[in-house]
Amino acid sequence: MIELPESITYASMLNQYLLGKTVTAVCPPSAPHKFCWFHGDVNAYGSLLKGKSVEHADAYGIFVEITFEGGLYLNFNDGVNVRLLEEGENPPKKYQLLIAFADGSVLVFTVAMYGGIACHQGEFDNEYYLKNRAGITPLDPGFTEEYFLKLAESVKTNTSAKAFLATQQRFLGLGNGTLQDILFDAGIHPKRKLGTLSREELLGMLASVKKVLGDMAAKGGRDTEKNLLGQAGGYATVMSRNTQTGGCPRCRGQIVKESYMGGSVYYCPDCQPLVK
Repeated sequence: MIELPESITYASMLNQYLLGKTVTAVCPPSAPHKFCWFHGDVNAYGSLLKGKSVEHADAYGIFVEITFEGGLYLNFNDGVNVRLLEEGENPPKKYQLLIAFADGSVLVFTVAMYGGIACHQGEFDNEYYLKNRAGITPLDPGFTEEYFLKLAESVKTNTSAKAFLATQQRFLGLGNGTLQDILFDAGIHPKRKLGTLSREELLGMLASVKKVLGDMAAKGGRDTEKNLLGQAGGYATVMSRNTQTGGCPRCRGQIVKESYMGGSVYYCPDCQPLVK
């Protein structure tokens, strides 16, 4: 799933590999996907994009957006996997969108669970896109201690740490995946109520948000996710499906996996106590 480290990585790699390439063909879905949502008629994407060249790519929270000449945009969000294949490489049989370029390379979009793809000329009014595009992420300079503490004051005291960080788009690009290592670094249990955290602990949480997300982005995303070339990210997750059986890296105790708020959480009950 695309979270902030992955969107930054995608945008960086798209800028590295796609700038100046010209679209020669656009293929609509080779197989229907019930939970892949398109903005407008996907069959019209070809007429919009054909003959247009790539100008740049940007990351906006969980969205990645490619800008083409002529004021055309193509964006995708957290559930979409995108791969760049060189000339001669075979695309998968099932895909949701395929864009071919004049040099023989192709950009392939696939969706496993759910995701959205939008080709537009600036009229895309999806509320999540608009919020991610206009807002600030935890890695932006404007995400200050004052901004963070105001966010903390805006929620009910019985809000859990996970709910605070990973719901309501308060922290753009921060989701259930990146949440795990952030809370481990901060020593905070995912279910711990915000009202039980001291000012010092809250600021420690903010420091962990910036530190962990920054490290993940600098290393090309998490090792649980793939980049534009199909390679795993360089950040070795501490709390994830990859590490659950290995024990806590601090105390060597057992890592707990638990279902909570519609997704799995991983934590060390000794290093991240529920009550202090």
